Parts: sequence; C-alpha cells; structure tokens
Amino acid sequence: MNPAPPPNLTESAAVWFKVAILSFGGPAAQIGVMQRLIVEEKRWLDQERFNHALNFCMLLPGPEAQQLATYIGWLMHGVRGGLVAGLLFILPGALIMLALSLLYVTVGQTPLAEGLLFGLKCAVLAIVIQALVRMAGKVVQGASGLVLAGLALVAMYLFNLPFPLVIVGAGLVGLLLYARTPPGTVTPGSHGRTHWPAVWITASAWLLPVAILFAWLGADSVWSRLAGFFSLMSVLSFGGAYAVLAWVAQYAAEAQAWITAGEMLDGLGLAETTPGPLILVTQFVGFLAAWRHDTLLDAMLAGSLGALLTTWVMFAPSFLWIFLFAPQVEKLRGNARISGALRGITAAVVGVIAYLGLWFGLRLLFADSEVLSIGPVIIEWPTFATLHLPALLLSLIAAALLFILRRGLLTTVAIMAGLGMILEATGVL
Repeated sequence: MNPAPPPNLTESAAVWFKVAILSFGGPAAQIGVMQRLIVEEKRWLDQERFNHALNFCMLLPGPEAQQLATYIGWLMHGVRGGLVAGLLFILPGALIMLALSLLYVTVGQTPLAEGLLFGLKCAVLAIVIQALVRMAGKVVQGASGLVLAGLALVAMYLFNLPFPLVIVGAGLVGLLLYARTPPGTVTPGSHGRTHWPAVWITASAWLLPVAILFAWLGADSVWSRLAGFFSLMSVLSFGGAYAVLAWVAQYAAEAQAWITAGEMLDGLGLAETTPGPLILVTQFVGFLAAWRHDTLLDAMLAGSLGALLTTWVMFAPSFLWIFLFAPQVEKLRGNARISGALRGITAAVVGVIAYLGLWFGLRLLFADSEVLSIGPVIIEWPTFATLHLPALLLSLIAAALLFILRRGLLTTVAIMAGLGMILEATGVL
C-alpha cells in the first residue's frame, strides 16, 4: 500500500490531538494508537518507516511514545511538525494531571472517582492487548522474529533483566541475523541536515531555567532540587517509565520526603488512567513537593508551578534528542547493518510490550501474587484465590468492544469508565 500524500500542518495537528486524547494505557497502547492512526488509517508513513522511527526512540532516554510522535511530526513537517506533535501529545494529559492533582489535595479521592479509574484500568488492559496483537502482526517477521520476541519476554519476566540490556542484546542479535537483508530505501527529503538553531534553542530552553533557579535560590531550594533531579532523570531514564519509577519513589519519598509511598502509588494510578505519557506521574510528584515545601507562595500556586517545572525539564530533552539525532538516523536507513540491528530491536519490542501487559494484568486482576526464586530465575504467578471478578468481567467487556464489536478507543474508554462508576455506586467494588 503506497503512502498517502503528506498532510498540511493543520491537518496533522488535528490528528495529533486525537492521538493525545486516545493515548491511555502507557507506551504500549500509545504506540498502538499511533500505528493505527498514522500508518493504517491515514497512511502518512509505511510500516517500515514507522518501525525505523520506533526503534530509534526505544534507544533514547525518556518517554519513547512522546519521542516517536515528535519524530514522526519532524519527518512530515520538520522542526515545526516535531514541536506540534510532541507538545500536543503531552498537553492534554498534563492539563488533566494538573486538575487531578488539585482535586487530590482539596477533596481527596471520592468513591465515584475510584469507580471511574477502575473502569479505565480495565479498558487499559484490553488496549495493551490490542496494541500487542496489531504490532506483532505487523513487525514480527518469520520464526526468528518470533523467537526474539519470546526471548525478550522471558528475559524480562523470568530473569528480571533491565530493559536497556534486552534492547541492546536484541540489536546485536539482529545485526548478526539480518545484516544481509536489503535495507529500507532512503527517501530524499528536506530534513537531512541537523537544524542547529532548533537544537541550541531547545537546549537553552531546558538548561537555562535550571541554571537560573540554582543561581537565584541556591541548591537547597525545593525548586532547584526539583529542576536538578528531574533534569538528571530525563537523561538517565532508559527503559521507560516503569524502569525509573523505583528511583523516583526512593528519592522523592525517602530522601526528600516530598511525598509518601501511598501518594506515589496514587499518582501512578492517576497517570496510568489519563492520556499521555505514563511518566507524567513525575508531574504529580512535583506538584506535591512544591505544594508541601514551598513557604513563599500560595500552596495551590506553588503546586501548579512545581508541576509545570517538573514537566518542562522532563520533556524538553526529548525534543532535543530528536532534533539533534533524527537527521543522522534517517541517513542510516540505507545501512544494511544498522537496519538489521533495528529489525532485531523491533521484534524484541513486541516481547517487551507483552511483558508490560502481563505485569499490568497480574496487578489488575489479582490482589496478591507469589514469587519463587531459583538461582537467577524469578517466577511470579498470581494467587488465584485473590482473583478480582469485577476486574475480570470489565476487562472481558473491554476486549469484546475492541476485538468483536470493533468499537473505537474513545467509545471503549467512555463505556468502561461508565461501567466502573456504576459498579462503585451499586457497591459491587
């Protein structure tokens, strides 16, 4: 299927906003939404070009789904397109997360809100499974690709290997297996050179506010510590949100006492069930840190500014990586060795998504699980007596809406949110 004519910037902005409001469920579901809208429905990119962009973004620190949106926007409209796609991908979720943070410290959690979040979590599980099925059918090529995906799943589930190690290993295997496979053709375009003004402006927009805060307020200020810690995290957060949440919880809850462990879990629950990158949980942390520890501003204003600062320093580097490296990565599409390595990574990504779906499903459907360690092997399986029947029922309904009735993501999410509130109101949950 030939790609469709490229859209203008206004048309693509409308689609990126749709991607943003449908991007529930973490990176697996978000990548699935982009593939469905950009590759299958709009046909703005073919699958090979999409996979190439995805593989590169998986190697970067930071939220891979947001970086993929930025990369695709850059491919279509240069720096302007990258900014529009990346910002729109973040904005709806960031605004919703800010509103939820304000509600969290004012009215707290209500039963109705808990029911809504429960319904959304069940929809999320079905969305992740749909993304896995769609991506596996598109990118797993032959028995070798299936084996690589399975090995990635086993490496993370049974051996608890870190995500970056799995991806690097898959790239090396792909280099050996597919180096002689004809690479993708390079399409001449206007984005072949790095746009250095965009690189320097983006780097300054990220680092200059951090330097000003340290110089003005000193290193011990909550604002300087927020800016410094989350800037550091943004360049070291390989492996996606789940890989760095333990680090955030340890620093924010234990070292700095910005939040409690229970609040960290609440923030993760909110981030998992709002559109946009899962790493927006850091915005919740920034809100509570400033709300609780700033002594000069109104608490709500301080919290809002803390959320804004955290989000800014977390995501600005993602734009920098794309504007700096994407032109070079596009040139590598004609390199057989690099294409082979990225093909191996593509297959492993399917296994990683399967692992995330398994991880999330175990925690949604069962209240408890058991862990058995045999040497380097760590086996986790559910305690079947703790099966949560309402979660199973709603997850099956969500799966039926997506796979059998072919309902859209927005319709499915709305129905599941409503069912969750009904179950809560009737005392079933």
